[in-house]
Amino acid sequence: MKRRLDPRNWAGWKPFGIGERKPNNYLELVKAFRSVKGNRRYAWRILTQGTCDGCALGTKGMRDWTMDEIHLCNIRLRLLQLNTMPALDVSALRDVSGLERRKSAELRDLGRLPYPMLRRAGEPGFTRIGWDEALDLAAPHLREGRLGVYLTSRGVPNENYFAAQKAVRALGSNSVDNAARICHSPSTVALKETIGAAATTCSYTDWIGSDLIVFIGSNPSNNQPVAMKYLYHAKKAGTRIAMVNAYREPGMDKYWVPSNAESAVFGTKITDHFFGVNVGGDIGFLNGVLKHLIENDWVDEAWVQAHTTGFEAVRQAVAEQSWEALEALSGASRESMFELARLLGEARSAVLVWSMGITQHTYGEDNVRSIVNLALARGFVGRDNCGLMPIRGHSGVQGGAEMGAYATGLPGGLPVTEDNARRFGELWGFEVPAAPGLTATDMIDAAHAGELDVLVSSGGNFLEVLPDPGYCREALSRLKLRVHVDIVLSSQMLVPCEGDVLLLPAQTRYEMAGGVTETSTERRIIFSPEVPGPRVGEARPEWRIFTELAARARPELADRIGYTGTAEIRADIERAVPFYAGISGLSEFGDNVQYGGRHLCPDGRFPTADGHGRFSPVALPALERPDGAFMVATRRGKQFNSMVHERRDGFNGATREAVLMSAHDADRLGLADGAPVELRSVTGGRTFRGRVLRAPLMPGNLQIHWPEGNVLLDAARRSPAARIPDYNALATIAKLSP
Repeated sequence: MKRRLDPRNWAGWKPFGIGERKPNNYLELVKAFRSVKGNRRYAWRILTQGTCDGCALGTKGMRDWTMDEIHLCNIRLRLLQLNTMPALDVSALRDVSGLERRKSAELRDLGRLPYPMLRRAGEPGFTRIGWDEALDLAAPHLREGRLGVYLTSRGVPNENYFAAQKAVRALGSNSVDNAARICHSPSTVALKETIGAAATTCSYTDWIGSDLIVFIGSNPSNNQPVAMKYLYHAKKAGTRIAMVNAYREPGMDKYWVPSNAESAVFGTKITDHFFGVNVGGDIGFLNGVLKHLIENDWVDEAWVQAHTTGFEAVRQAVAEQSWEALEALSGASRESMFELARLLGEARSAVLVWSMGITQHTYGEDNVRSIVNLALARGFVGRDNCGLMPIRGHSGVQGGAEMGAYATGLPGGLPVTEDNARRFGELWGFEVPAAPGLTATDMIDAAHAGELDVLVSSGGNFLEVLPDPGYCREALSRLKLRVHVDIVLSSQMLVPCEGDVLLLPAQTRYEMAGGVTETSTERRIIFSPEVPGPRVGEARPEWRIFTELAARARPELADRIGYTGTAEIRADIERAVPFYAGISGLSEFGDNVQYGGRHLCPDGRFPTADGHGRFSPVALPALERPDGAFMVATRRGKQFNSMVHERRDGFNGATREAVLMSAHDADRLGLADGAPVELRSVTGGRTFRGRVLRAPLMPGNLQIHWPEGNVLLDAARRSPAARIPDYNALATIAKLSP
């Protein structure tokens, strides 16, 4: 990595970007320092001795395996308060009518859940109970009722995921799902079909020195801030960076890396080439890029012939798609598609990175397939500085499905079939169901229809993460038992229920005896030790909560699902998931193992049945936009998952009620910044009220914040295979009186 100053990459000459709109990273340090008052030594030990529970880049303390520099981002700083706060006063839960009107941030600020709490049907609030009473109350429901279990990615380590899914299957159900369902499940489906592996094929080190990195529907400046330091070094190494998106994200244009002197003072120009596309128009744009690659002989024909199948079908498919159709869908010109094709065609190496802007569509699987086609056409898989990277936003996502906490997959990502169920049944000593279970979204549908009796939710908040909060609220109210396992209060816990509601207090990853592991985006399994410090009430590790619930419901299986500690769970993981070999030996700070090594599919050898990567003909989705309607996408601001940290986004000044709109559309409709407007969905009549904010957005498209904008979304719109909700809508806009 080059150490000398390079003004060519500077964002400007103003020291520290004075006068520029950008987050104040140093103020974040001050806020974090204030938020952990009374527990600052403990907070420092978490930062320096723990594996980050923020995004899925993965660390050992404040360092990683990509570069020998300090890493500390705003997301991790904001999570410190959650990890160190004292217990809440449980008397505040005796009558929750006053709490129901509070925002989620206000509920979290009340403190940690210290004891099991019970709210009987019809009661105004919760009373404290003991663990034995809680387990005995839940046992008959779990034994006899129709069950669904959901685990969020909130810092959940591999050990919790694995023990939980095993416990659920011991209860006779495959209806266990996790947060990957609503973020990267289309990536899982498409990658398994095309390259045989549902994970990133490269490492973060491959960014630095690659000829080209292309971000598609991804914004790491908001969601993976540590990655911006990698991009700073990539730019220093001569890497070109392209972005395909409906919105020209300010943080991806210019970024000030606070822990690097040059970037902190002068900033760094990140994106070299921006390609604007319509919300939902990615397939049109990417197929156009592939069409140019083929027509200009930029396809690596020798590599394609040696290592792939299906290319001729793809060649024919894009040949039959007219430029007019591709332009109409994408909103981009044929010349713009040519420019990215030229960059890819001239590059000797490239990494393609994508996230929620690609996956959260009814055709998210096809979006991913179109990206894979580009990588296969150029041979950008299985070698240095190349790869396919579905970048993860949360530290618990990658491991969740690999541990088997997935309604459609068993440990190791194996599909739920009779043969695979029999294999795990023999391994564990009890019968494993052979049919897929309910996905997260299917659980809510079943609850709404009266076809689910019990929902166990570990973290998360369906009222915030899924479309149509009103529908979700009704579903949550119709259950015979809800069990919420968490470290803090959430609004979904307060929804009245036809049956009982149990709150069970969980430990953070830093509190768990024996330590735990997480799996990062680059497939690195990283050990995080127990960090000495204060402990909260009677909180227990989630692996123990789930195994004790199952053992109480099925005592005859107690000896086959219980564990003495996390080391025993890691040994069980290694037996169940062969590619996690080495996890059982992780026991000290910094211990790690990267499954598959630096690259998956090395030298073009794919873990598919025939050893070849598979091209996929991708048809253009039938997107019809009525006259006067806009495509509306939901975006993230100053937040982590659905945890909103600030009302205003430091990158663009948008408040939570902002309706981001292009200047072209605002002028055409006579809407000034701050004008109050109402969005109305084209189908269903759902509405959202906000205020216009002009932004560098493609005309005909709008963006509103998630989860506030979920009221506009249609809960029934999901992708066919992954069952991911569509976090976009077609809507009209009307000006309101001030």
